[in-house]
Amino acid sequence: MTYSRIVGTGRYLPERIMTNADLEKIVDTTDEWIRTRTGVERRHVCADDQTTSDMCIEAAKVAIEDAGISVADIDMVITGTTTPDLIFPNISTLIQHKLGIPPCIAFSLEAACTGFIYALVTADKFIKAGEAKCVLVLGAECITKLVDWSDRNTCVLFGDGAGAAILKPSKEPGIIACHLGADGKHKDLLYYPVGASNNLAAAGTDGTAIHMAGSEVFKVAVKTLGDIASKSLENAGVGKDELDWLVPHQANIRIIQAMAKRIGVPMEKVIVTVQDHGNTSAASVPMALDVGIRDGRLKQGQLILMEAFGGGFTWGTVLMRL
Repeated sequence: MTYSRIVGTGRYLPERIMTNADLEKIVDTTDEWIRTRTGVERRHVCADDQTTSDMCIEAAKVAIEDAGISVADIDMVITGTTTPDLIFPNISTLIQHKLGIPPCIAFSLEAACTGFIYALVTADKFIKAGEAKCVLVLGAECITKLVDWSDRNTCVLFGDGAGAAILKPSKEPGIIACHLGADGKHKDLLYYPVGASNNLAAAGTDGTAIHMAGSEVFKVAVKTLGDIASKSLENAGVGKDELDWLVPHQANIRIIQAMAKRIGVPMEKVIVTVQDHGNTSAASVPMALDVGIRDGRLKQGQLILMEAFGGGFTWGTVLMRL
């Protein structure tokens, strides 16, 4: 049987760092209020002329070097993002061209904060079907460009960045089990009110920022993430005590803590980066994975559960051996 395995990772963060102290100067908030409610201490903000593909290129270069491959080896590019450079062509084609990857399958998908998980699962299926041999999988966002900086309930949460992974076939289990899901009935709890076929002329004007019902999102997120994590482990025949690490979406420290408690995983086994990055949407899981690998906590052979939850709502998990 053919499995897929992550053989390289990378991340990129914009140069500009915005601390909670910086936010105190532009909105009615305090460092203590932000930290106690979200866990965020700082976030990176992309430059006005910086695009999502710009960040993807830098993250991809690191992952390609880490995997010990060349761009010529890549035969598929999949990007999860809600903030592509253009409506079309899709962002993966831009990345393919900018990196000098030979013509290949290249597409993007939008599943909000679950975008990287959806992209990784898709890549896994292509590899298992024998349709791809080396896939560049990305999760990236310039999400701060959708934020209303006068809304203290949302602007304190978000940051920009890009994460990348190289996925290749393996005879030994890498990705063991996946679970994806969505339910559009929760649309009004977390959304951006402008799209290509809906009120596009209003983009960038007052009232077109991210809308979020924080407490309601929290409740659904904790229950859903706890349920799918438990289901993923159960379906794979893995006990929670066998799990080496949990790499969750970095939305909010309270969500991470509540979800870990719900499934019985101690915080000592959870990778947390929300304090440094904020909520980077589709970029948060791959960047947290890369942080854990590079600081030595995540090691080859360990059992890792990645999971995410995003607007829609969408959700997903990937259980894997690193």
